[in-house]
Amino acid sequence: MSSPRRSADGRPAGSGAGASGGGSHPGSPAHGSHGAGSGSGGRFEFQSLLSSRSPGAEPSAARLRASESPVHRRGSFPLAPAAAPQPPPPLLPEEDCMKLNPSFVGIALRSLLAIDLWMSKRLGVCAGEKSSWGSARPLMKLLEISGHGVLWLAGTAYCLYQSDSWAGREVLVNLLFALLLDLVLVALLKGLVRRRRPSHNQMDMFITFSVDKYSFPSGHATRAALVSRFILHHLVLAIPLRVLIVLWAFILGLSRVMLGRHNVTDVAFGFFFGYIQYSIVDYFWLSPFNVPAVFALWSHQ
Repeated sequence: MSSPRRSADGRPAGSGAGASGGGSHPGSPAHGSHGAGSGSGGRFEFQSLLSSRSPGAEPSAARLRASESPVHRRGSFPLAPAAAPQPPPPLLPEEDCMKLNPSFVGIALRSLLAIDLWMSKRLGVCAGEKSSWGSARPLMKLLEISGHGVLWLAGTAYCLYQSDSWAGREVLVNLLFALLLDLVLVALLKGLVRRRRPSHNQMDMFITFSVDKYSFPSGHATRAALVSRFILHHLVLAIPLRVLIVLWAFILGLSRVMLGRHNVTDVAFGFFFGYIQYSIVDYFWLSPFNVPAVFALWSHQ
């Protein structure tokens, strides 16, 4: 049995007249559609297909829905081109690499610093009245006063004023020059390094200045090494007195750690720096021959 002939749009032939006749009633969806006699254009199920095919016929509601979609709002459409390849991360600076991968020297310095702090805390037995050796604190403070720079400057200036020999004046002038040089260089180093004093220290020192809040190097240790080397080279003393001067310098430096004023490295570098300072004073030795203006005051008397 042969199938009935169909039109180009898939409907049986001859059905156009029925569609345009009384087949439609006022309540049907196709009633009142545009071009009711133009084939299947009047049927409801074909309206969306026909409207989508026609260019420029997209309703405004569809455009609004497309603009309000989440994909449109984010601005990332599925067919967007792939992102450009990211550049390689920048290389770390050399100093950051050193922090992340510390060298052997850095590890050694940190280890020495930890040992220095530990030893200074253990040796600070006179840091307070309640310390293990708190009863010896007054004696340690007396040693502290014996190495104070103000007392050494005042005593040297007084002896120079009372001196009546050229040899004595020459020695005392150079000792005064050494003490002044020590004060200036130690103050500069303390201001540059700015290392704080140990946490267990009590700020009850004798005649302090603004720079004395810093710890490195120990001014008492530099002065003890400088003065002891100066006296041993320029004064004729018996052997017991020479040994006593060396012991005074050593115990004075040790008392700085026992009182909690300084760390061990502060005192050790102070001894070394005071030893070098005497070499500077000896190189620039002042005498009536190279600096006669310094000794002109006594020449007129």
